[in-house]
Amino acid sequence: MNRIFLLLFLLVFSIGPNEAQGPLKTPALDTLAQATLQSCVQYALQHQPIVQQSLIDEQIVDKTIQTKLADWYPQISMNYYIQHNYQLPAFYFGGNYVRNGTYNASNLGLTLTQNIFNRDALLASQTAQQVKKQVRQNTVSNKIDVTVNVSKAFYDVLLTQKQVQVLDQAIIRLQKNVQDSYHQYEAGIVDKTDYKRATISLNNTIAQRKQVFDLVKAKSVYLKELMGYPDSADLHLSYDTTAMEKDAFIDTSVNVFFENRIEYQQLVTQQKLQQANLKYYKWGFIPTISAYGIYNFNYLNNDFGKLYNQNLGNSNIGLQLSVPIFQGNKRVNQIKEAQLQIDRLNWDVVALKSRVNTEYATAQANYKGNLANYVALKDNLSLANDVYETIQLQYNSGIKTYLDVIVAESDLRTAQLNYYDALYQLLESKIDVEKALGTIKN
Repeated sequence: MNRIFLLLFLLVFSIGPNEAQGPLKTPALDTLAQATLQSCVQYALQHQPIVQQSLIDEQIVDKTIQTKLADWYPQISMNYYIQHNYQLPAFYFGGNYVRNGTYNASNLGLTLTQNIFNRDALLASQTAQQVKKQVRQNTVSNKIDVTVNVSKAFYDVLLTQKQVQVLDQAIIRLQKNVQDSYHQYEAGIVDKTDYKRATISLNNTIAQRKQVFDLVKAKSVYLKELMGYPDSADLHLSYDTTAMEKDAFIDTSVNVFFENRIEYQQLVTQQKLQQANLKYYKWGFIPTISAYGIYNFNYLNNDFGKLYNQNLGNSNIGLQLSVPIFQGNKRVNQIKEAQLQIDRLNWDVVALKSRVNTEYATAQANYKGNLANYVALKDNLSLANDVYETIQLQYNSGIKTYLDVIVAESDLRTAQLNYYDALYQLLESKIDVEKALGTIKN
């Protein structure tokens, strides 16, 4: 009998996890040798904390669902006690107080229950796939946001780097102009005014270059933050200007489809879950039914050493039905509330469609405006370059004044800066159009 008792203990306590799960480890962060836009986006999708948290949320939801579905399996529980009575219990019997019982008692009880109808477990079964879908859609939404933000930050860093390059080229031109104007002044060809003007333009450009160069550092840090990139590691952006210009063009005649937007897909999933929630409250009028079986090992003996020699067990099986009869109209109000939640979600869909139309119209208008601006400024850049080269030759020939050179150089520098700014605005508005269409790839 003692051996049977020990086996029962081992059987009950062996039901459970075989090994403990250790804490999640943060993966070692790698770096990028050449950071293209695609590699930056992919890096962010693998290392950005919000994306990683979303993936962990998927695992958490999966385990939560498994926990809920476990209620459909047989539930086995055990209760055990051992007791020694220093004084036996007293009973009043036949006009006298009589002590009755044994000095030693022990009980091992095993209970098995099986849900036949349980609305909590039924809800978990019917909504498991939709709940998983909902958390996956949340991950997709976060990935889309990360893709958009990283892309815009990438282009912003490139724009600022290009501004630095433009100003570097301007400084080289102005340094040459300073030298030429100084030599002409020394030769008595011109007065000192040209030399001073050239020096003023050079100093202003150097100061402007310092400001823009510092912005490159700040914007690079922001890009690293969006990517989940190590702060101490270098990030060298790699790009093809020609390919980037080609990628800036999209078809503006495409119609928007709400089904492509992740927000619409999330609302559809929420509607299905809310419909299931409505059923759940309606099931509140159906009895909860479960079957059970109980077996008790009872041991009684005045001699503690012989306590487990004889089992005076008892057992029973049964069917349990439970239903609240009146709860102050609680279930009726819960059903009405669930229906109102569905109605509210339907209006959310209407509002989303209106918002998506507005977003697309705005994004498309911005894109078309930025495209026209980009084309015009690209032509201006070519014209400004021709004008500067012509006036520079005319100045060297003594036809034009140095003031004309300063104006032409300033126009060239402005045209270069405006061109890259227009390209950035065009690329950014293209991303907004793709997001409005729901075509951002992640």
